[in-house]
Amino acid sequence: MPRGELAVITDGAVIIEDDRLRWVGPAGRAPEADQAVDVGGRCVLPGFVDSHTHLVFAGDRANEFAARMAGQPYDGGGIAATVAATRAASDDELRVRVRARLAEARRQGTTTVEIKSGYGLTVADEERILRIAAESTDEVTFLGAHVVPPHTDRADYLELITGEMLEACRPYARWIDVFCEPHSPHAFTEDEGRRILQAGIKAGLTPRVHGNQLGPGPGVRLAVESGAASVDHCTWLTEDDVAALADSETVATLLPGVEFSTRSPYPDVRRLIDAGVCVALATDCNPGTCYSTSMPFVVALAVRELRMTVEEAIRAATLGSARSLRRNDIGRIAIGCRSDLAVLDAPDYRHLAYRAGVPIAATLTY
Repeated sequence: MPRGELAVITDGAVIIEDDRLRWVGPAGRAPEADQAVDVGGRCVLPGFVDSHTHLVFAGDRANEFAARMAGQPYDGGGIAATVAATRAASDDELRVRVRARLAEARRQGTTTVEIKSGYGLTVADEERILRIAAESTDEVTFLGAHVVPPHTDRADYLELITGEMLEACRPYARWIDVFCEPHSPHAFTEDEGRRILQAGIKAGLTPRVHGNQLGPGPGVRLAVESGAASVDHCTWLTEDDVAALADSETVATLLPGVEFSTRSPYPDVRRLIDAGVCVALATDCNPGTCYSTSMPFVVALAVRELRMTVEEAIRAATLGSARSLRRNDIGRIAIGCRSDLAVLDAPDYRHLAYRAGVPIAATLTY
């Protein structure tokens, strides 16, 4: 199937057994089943795959959002406020909050969610964030390298991330991530990021990178060099960055809700798609730069602001995001895949962008 197109079955059906798709095709040819669910002509899609979130946190930063709407630039410094609120919250408080956010996402058609740490920044707090995240998802990312905590020596903190903190967090995580951003004094340099990712790889974790968010930088280079599954944000890319991504297996994950919430320029997705780069979409749900769990909102933004076609945006929010998690059992409706489906209260997938802001998407239950 050509990049950006969707395979559409009119009046289709699926057979599900043991949470797997066992048959897909026209309803008139479907084998008999023990139970039938008729969705009444509604459109069924693969469940959305939200491959970049920070759902385990306490507090909010509505005041920071209002300040940005008034013109204050974002530099990552507000993360410290969330760290303080999260450290002060109990385990049960964090569990209640993350479960509520996951339920909210699932009510909008999301069936797979990745969750990062990064709001603890001590060994004990990073470990408990990941432990709580692992209770709700298999896609857990250690992001002790979110920012350098205030009043902390950089060299000492780098030693902590790559040593005691990594050892404590490793049992709960599949991924390791780093915010590599030379335009923020709170984030990590290329050399620091390389050291962090190499330590994570040695510990059995697979790398991901926050990169090229606030300006051109080394994030893409570091991600490709490290064999990262994804480099996320990709707002500011050079021609060399695009070429490097095109020649690699690293997915470019775009987070347009961040640009919406920070009044920043949107990435040039057309350069990526035209170069053959695999593109994913995710929410980056977090209290500072995009407090939204809505993948339909992200799809609508991608169509309106990134100028993606509806088909490109849906593929990026399903198959592209699945590839950013190196999963082939989600993000598509195919025999052998998980029975993770979303249903639209509409006859056509284009309504996702056409009816922006209307809650027409939901997880399909059966």
